[in-house]
Amino acid sequence: MKQKTEQDAYLTLAALCAQGEHCQWEMTEKMRRWELDDAAQARIMQRLIKERFVDDERYTRAFIKDKVRYNKWGRRKVEQALWQKHIAEDIRQRILDEIDDEEYLSVLRPLLKQKRKSIKAANDYELNQKLMRFAVGRGFTFDIIRQCIDVDEEDDDSE
Repeated sequence: MKQKTEQDAYLTLAALCAQGEHCQWEMTEKMRRWELDDAAQARIMQRLIKERFVDDERYTRAFIKDKVRYNKWGRRKVEQALWQKHIAEDIRQRILDEIDDEEYLSVLRPLLKQKRKSIKAANDYELNQKLMRFAVGRGFTFDIIRQCIDVDEEDDDSE
């Protein structure tokens, strides 16, 4: 790969950031792959942050919103993905705490309802265990899962 100049790297990253949200770690990884020296990486990153191309807090808000609403992920899975992107703990926790349980419930209820139709189980206990495993795999916490499964059971009893 051809070595990029500092200006070329900045322009490439600025264009990339103008198209969508990216975090500092992603930008740093790109520069590392381009084999830019550490001082140049620091200058470019400082400029991207100063010009608001890169903002980890803004990125985190967009990431969480997308993953919860569109990918139907739970808190734990989102948290893990943000950790892998090296987002600071205080930013992660603060923004995740802004999402109320009701939003997770509104995502998980239809997921479980749909999944319930496709699960083969000998009894309710086995069915609930399979639903719990499915929801845990999606990153939902046990308290949210329990609320959804309990509500679904009540709905089934009333029919």
